[in-house]
Amino acid sequence: MFGLPGHAYVYLVYGMHDCLNVVTGPEGEASAVLIRAVEPMAGIGAMRASSETRALERRGYRNAHQAGHRTPGHDRSGVGRIPDHALASGPGRLCAAFGIDRTVTGLDLCASGGALRLLQGTSPDPASVRRTARIGVGYAAPPWDQIAWRLALADSPSVSGPRLPATD
Repeated sequence: MFGLPGHAYVYLVYGMHDCLNVVTGPEGEASAVLIRAVEPMAGIGAMRASSETRALERRGYRNAHQAGHRTPGHDRSGVGRIPDHALASGPGRLCAAFGIDRTVTGLDLCASGGALRLLQGTSPDPASVRRTARIGVGYAAPPWDQIAWRLALADSPSVSGPRLPATD
């Protein structure tokens, strides 16, 4: 979070989930945006395979065969039950789906041709963006636990956490 703007900062939460942040402020200042979710539009099979591998590793398995994966469709990870739209719905799931871990920290996300990079897209309709209190920061003291720093698209099925109202 103290690195160069536009670079990745990945940290481990709860001892098991990697979380991707994009550094946004000047070098030396703690400033970053947590990437909470991505709506899968392509590469769903690869996302599912990466997520399954991560889930098995968290359970102590080194590979799918050790976990009992001997036939297609035999899924001990539970990933097979996750709907496509939810494969990257949350910071931990997002990193698992894209194979992102702490080795990515420091990667320039603005460099052209990189395996992981930020691309310019279209801006959402401002009326569809919702601001809510952050999730999973119950340990934070007021007012930090209630600041509306969570931004999400109200109509996206891939938003993590509580469902958002369609209108303000």
